[in-house]
Amino acid sequence: MGLGTVKFGRASGVKYPTAVRIPSDDEARRLLDQAREFGVTLIDTAPAYGNSEQRLGVLLRADTHPWFVVTKAGESWDGERSTFDFSESEIQRSVARSADRLGQSPGLVLLHSDGIAEQTRTGFDGAVRALRHAREQGRTRLIGASVKTAQGARLACEWADVLMLELGPDASVIEAASHAAGLGLGILAKKALASGHLHTLGPTPIRTAMRRTLSHPGVASVVVGTTNIEHLRENCEAATAAADEGPMETGE
Repeated sequence: MGLGTVKFGRASGVKYPTAVRIPSDDEARRLLDQAREFGVTLIDTAPAYGNSEQRLGVLLRADTHPWFVVTKAGESWDGERSTFDFSESEIQRSVARSADRLGQSPGLVLLHSDGIAEQTRTGFDGAVRALRHAREQGRTRLIGASVKTAQGARLACEWADVLMLELGPDASVIEAASHAAGLGLGILAKKALASGHLHTLGPTPIRTAMRRTLSHPGVASVVVGTTNIEHLRENCEAATAAADEGPMETGE
């Protein structure tokens, strides 16, 4: 399980079925404490998540837990709308800003795709140069992309260490994920719980979603955003059970 932190810093422009309430510092700290106890080590954030990076920088200061921090680059949020810039210079600035906000170099930087640039071989050229340079300079351990399409995933396989994908009903994305796993790329699964619309996932939605997602080869973590400790507990227990049960059989 990975903990997504969009709700730490952004309450608008998100696709959840209920209103988002940004937690207080004490509430956020308690959530991280519980995540630590549940065995969570991966935290996912982004510049587009409002002030999530800044808050994590404060919350994780002097924390000795082996957190693996994932952030992103390429998308900015001004409080009302997103803008995208995948130029080499902007990605360089973004990586530096994120490290400054977080108080540490992230373990992984993903391009926060708009779903368009990812579909051409040249759409991320400058961004990839910047990420490779950041990796060479030790400003991140791994690089990759959070993409929206099968084409984007396949093209990113040419340079990425890790892909973040929604492993839903789109067979072409599943095939691209399998291709990436076969090449040795890590896979982070996003939106496994349908962004809170659990009624779309059947009678045992969390258990089913976790088992289906973790059945895919190469999936290193299922990243789910929450600020509710009981939801986090339920997600972690379902992921643990899914890992113990093993892959789902066809038609199950």
